[in-house]
Amino acid sequence: MKKLILTAIAASLVASPLAATAASAQQYQPRQEQRHTTVVRHEPGRTVVVSRDVRQNRPHYRDWRRGERFDYRQARNYRVVNDYRGRHLKAPPRGYHYVQSGNDALLVGISSGVIAAILTGALR
Repeated sequence: MKKLILTAIAASLVASPLAATAASAQQYQPRQEQRHTTVVRHEPGRTVVVSRDVRQNRPHYRDWRRGERFDYRQARNYRVVNDYRGRHLKAPPRGYHYVQSGNDALLVGISSGVIAAILTGALR
């Protein structure tokens, strides 16, 4: 009986990192957007109906929230904003810097990566 229990525990220890790796790889997959379009053309003497499925790969970007850890892989137009005065932002406190994600400015802790503030639409 002990051998059966030890075998089950060993199998679960081997399988759990593999499942976690698959889940994290799935998280960053680009989202596929699918549209169905129908084109009707009237040519002389006949009507042609063409039906298409259009698929576009668009990355899925996040909506940021305070207290979350900033992940640059999920940020749009990720860059560190050094010219905060030119962009009409206050000086960041010590240990923080501004990061651009799309049109948003995020105040992110340098060492921790935790988002302290979000300024929506601040960078245009």
